[in-house]
Amino acid sequence: MSVLIDSPRWPAHGRLWGHLVSDTSVDELHDFAVRAGLPPRAFDLDHYDYPAERYDHYVGLGAVPVGRREMVRRLAASGLRVRGADRPGP
Repeated sequence: MSVLIDSPRWPAHGRLWGHLVSDTSVDELHDFAVRAGLPPRAFDLDHYDYPAERYDHYVGLGAVPVGRREMVRRLAASGLRVRGADRPGP
């Protein structure tokens, strides 16, 4: 039962972004997001996007740092991963 965080490395909107996921349940992830002050618009089907400057704050709240591959592996193993092919189109 963990909320996992990866290092921010994805550029968009003039910032770097990372991901927060749960390897247990989407409810756990949403609960963490509320405690962390993440807006609902940051949720993207199986993860929350977060700006790089908030990384230390989320780790301080209990998010567990993992590498990108470990995050994907654990998200897939949990059954919560939404693959790119399964995402709604524009």
